[in-house]
Amino acid sequence: MGAEEEQNPVVRRALLRAAVAVPAAGAAGMALSGPTPAHAQPRAAARGGRFDPRSPRFALAVLPDTQYLFDADSADPTPLRETFRYLAAERASANIAFMTHLGDVTEHGTEDEIELAADTFRTLHGKVPYSVLAGNHDIRSSTDDQRGDSAYLAAFGPARYASMPTYKGASPDGYNTFHVLPAGGREWLVLALDWRVSDKGMRWAQQVLDTHPTLPAVLTTHDIAWADGEGRATLSGNGDRLWNGLIKGNDQIFLALGGHNWPPGRTVLTNDFDNDVHVHVTNYQDRYYGGAGMIRTYGFDLARGVIDVETFSPWFLSREPRKRSALEAETVELTGDVDRFSLAVDFDERFAGFAPIPVPAPRPPSAVMPRGTLAYWRFDATGTRAPGAGGTPVADGVVMRDLSGNGNDLTVSRLHAGGPEALTWSTDHHLGQPAHASIRFDGGKNPDRGAILTTGARAPLNAEKFPRGYTIETFIRLPEPFEGDHDWMGVLSWQGRSGDAGKTTGWSPLEPTCSLNVSPERYLQFVVYPHRQDADPTSWSHTVPVGRWMHIAVVNDGRRTTLYVDGSKIARNPSQPSTGIATLGKPFVLGATSFDERFGQGFYGSMGDTRIVGRPLSRREFLLPAD
Repeated sequence: MGAEEEQNPVVRRALLRAAVAVPAAGAAGMALSGPTPAHAQPRAAARGGRFDPRSPRFALAVLPDTQYLFDADSADPTPLRETFRYLAAERASANIAFMTHLGDVTEHGTEDEIELAADTFRTLHGKVPYSVLAGNHDIRSSTDDQRGDSAYLAAFGPARYASMPTYKGASPDGYNTFHVLPAGGREWLVLALDWRVSDKGMRWAQQVLDTHPTLPAVLTTHDIAWADGEGRATLSGNGDRLWNGLIKGNDQIFLALGGHNWPPGRTVLTNDFDNDVHVHVTNYQDRYYGGAGMIRTYGFDLARGVIDVETFSPWFLSREPRKRSALEAETVELTGDVDRFSLAVDFDERFAGFAPIPVPAPRPPSAVMPRGTLAYWRFDATGTRAPGAGGTPVADGVVMRDLSGNGNDLTVSRLHAGGPEALTWSTDHHLGQPAHASIRFDGGKNPDRGAILTTGARAPLNAEKFPRGYTIETFIRLPEPFEGDHDWMGVLSWQGRSGDAGKTTGWSPLEPTCSLNVSPERYLQFVVYPHRQDADPTSWSHTVPVGRWMHIAVVNDGRRTTLYVDGSKIARNPSQPSTGIATLGKPFVLGATSFDERFGQGFYGSMGDTRIVGRPLSRREFLLPAD
């Protein structure tokens, strides 16, 4: 932070060089109750290891102003060396992709300070790739990136990064660099921009973005925002220039990070594409020991659609808790709202404007009928003679052909008060589904209504006993919002009563011999009355999501039944022996479950490709492509 720069009064304050004020009780320095974060677990030894660029979970480490650790004759690089040792040791376990420094590496930018800092950064060299940018204390603060040579440029210019695989280039002046990170199965762009970017530097940054038009970008610079005491961030004068001249017009930039000012804060701005840009100011130089090499980690979780942010000091963390001083103990981790938080980001949706996910081409039926396929239905032109336009009704009497050739065609009919809207065509589908089509059911209660698809009276599937096991697969999507009473709605079933099969166990002798249902908690329930055993082994899933396509697979190996959701085995699978299905020669049904061979409510949701195979399939044989 520079005294010559106009600052908001909230952040204009004197800093006690030897120590800073202790936070009041209840401030951000206090530890949260609950499980200890992963970074806070004691380490017996450094683990090291390799970074996994394919994992959907990875971290970006952010290091703000370290200037008080490199301040003339009071310099102490020890905290930062420990931070770098931590990042190197934890790179594999935390899957750390990159580290970026936000400027003000040193206090005065002298050759001695810069040399000591450059030597300290060598602790990280070759272990974790990184970027550094100039803050106002590292160079003459009255200049921009056209200032020419400096001690900073000699130590932290392009030559420092040349051996790093992530480094891809620098502006002609050398003060701005860009880096491309392989992480989460894709590439990400990091722009490291000088404390004051010239018009030439802005044009260079735009050229970098134009040359990498499909890469999500994180912009880092020294001065982008300031925050009030509540952590609400506002663009600084320089930040406003960057916003108007570079950020808001480039949809790729979704995260902009700066230091320089304190306290930390954050805000969300809307760019020209009506998308969110998260702007964060991060600086801990005002805290005990000049921030003690404190880092902030941005934990990207592409599977959950979140970025989890944590702030802590590896130097203090490395010490035994009982040996930490009072100030060390309260600064080891910061847990206030601006230091530890999660950002909800639908990455696919946020990046769709410049990097849409390629939709796989439809797979022909012949490609998805493994040995033992008994029935396969899909709702595109290959599965029926006359699929309608999206949103139009599927008429009663429409036949969905069994593409296996085994004669298990399905015929559409309405239930009770089901009108035309009870079953409609749709082009919506799971991205991994072979066919790019589905049907949407609008079933419900009070009054009972819906639609079903049933096999004919003589279909072979009606009497199939599955002595060698089976695999039943389908794709479903529950609507969002999930409105109305749909407790215990059926997804698929065989008609026929368990009592008629001679089964004495189970909930009721009127229950169907096999069904997949949705409970009031939105648990999937698969219950089967085996052909051989007098039992009703039942699988229960977790609460399944709404508004998202899912692949469901039930696999029986002739002894046990296992339910999978999106290729993951669920926890509550029964250990009861289960061989075959007591089908009783009754029709197979999509869209409802019968009770006493009578249907109540119909399914509420969308359904895609459905397949039944007369043997257990491995995960790699599922309709859902394996990762």
